[in-house]
Order: sequence, then structure tokens, then C-alpha cells
Amino acid sequence: MKILFLDQSGKPGGAELCLIDIAKPYRDSCLVGLFADGTFRDLLEQQQIPVQVLTTQSIAIRKESSLLQGLGSIGQLIPLIARVVKTASKYDLIYSNTQKALVVGALASFFSRRPLVYHLHDILSTEHFSSTNLRLAVTLANRFASLVIANSQAAKTAFVAAGGKPEIIEVVYNGFASEKYLAEESSLNHLRQNLGLDGQFVVGHFSRLSPWKGQHILLEALAHCPD
Repeated sequence: MKILFLDQSGKPGGAELCLIDIAKPYRDSCLVGLFADGTFRDLLEQQQIPVQVLTTQSIAIRKESSLLQGLGSIGQLIPLIARVVKTASKYDLIYSNTQKALVVGALASFFSRRPLVYHLHDILSTEHFSSTNLRLAVTLANRFASLVIANSQAAKTAFVAAGGKPEIIEVVYNGFASEKYLAEESSLNHLRQNLGLDGQFVVGHFSRLSPWKGQHILLEALAHCPD
């Protein structure tokens, strides 16, 4: 199967690293189309995954964008959608990996008559998205997606609660190569001693610093923990 993957970011985040793992088996029959240039393109090229930057114009839509702001970005999207439609004619499937990619991919799916898969990496709620963007994401997914992939049960539950069709969404957890994280217990104990953590309870939180990632929630919880 020939797949056109779409992603809005030029910078690698969790969704982008996940996409690398998904695209690897299809490197001989896929293309990753990006809506921005950056180090994510470099990572894809290092993995010998075909990649193309489809636009160099920043898309002004944000998670918190209002309807008026969204309408103001239509002029930016039309040339990009047209390019994706033309590119999609060479592929069997459009795979949108982010929310902006969903907007473009949904319309491109309609005009190119290619099925659409939407990979949902976020919890769709008004806590993080404007009501306009929330309704837009759910409406486009319901109308155009043959399948929505949620990376957690929580993401699936939020999608359905927001009006998403339960019959089109499935949970597929992010995979990883466990052998990369295997370590001898003696090495772990040595590291704990070097860090002054021998015998201490350790909590790990691995993500970029952003209110969206919830570091503040961990800090608030730790304030209630005994020394």
C-alpha cells in the first residue's frame, strides 16, 4: 500500500517520533508531507523515509484559535490543499498525523477520493482546544475519516464525548523497542548512588516544558507527598 503521511510540524515531538516508527516499514512506498521545514525532516531522511516540505508558509491556526482567526487562515490553506490533492493521486491512502494535517487531509481526501486515517495524539477537550477547533476536528473526522487511531483510551473517550463516532475509532498504543531500555540492575544501582538517589522513590516525567504537557500537575502533586 502506498501511503501519503501528513504532519504539520518541522520539529520532532511525540507525534512525530511515533510517525517515524509507523512510516519505517513503508519507506519504499510512502511519502511524509510536512507543513514546515526543520529538524524533523532531518530525522526522516536519516531513516531513509521519503519526505517533502509541502509549504514554507506558516499556518496561523492554533489550538485556541477562534472562528474568525480560523477563517482568516483559509487563504493559506487553499494552495496547500491543492498541492496535497495532486500529490495524493499517486497514493492509496492519506494518513493525517496532527490536527492541522487533519484539516488539510480531510479536504484532500474528499477531492482526491482517497481514504483518510486520522491519528489522534491529543485529548480533545475545551481545556486545551477552543470550542471552534474542537468541533472542527470532530466534524472532519466523523465526515471524512475511515479510521481514527487514538493513542490511549483517554483520547478515545474524549473523542467520543466530544461527539466523535465510536464506531470509527480504535486504540493503538505507541510501540517502542524494549531492548533499547534494558539495563543491568547493578548499573541502575550505580547510577542511583551517583545521583544521590540510593533508596529514594523516583518519579520520571519525560516531555518538553509546556503547560500542555502537565508538568505543573506533577509539581502540585509532589507538594502533597511526604519527604
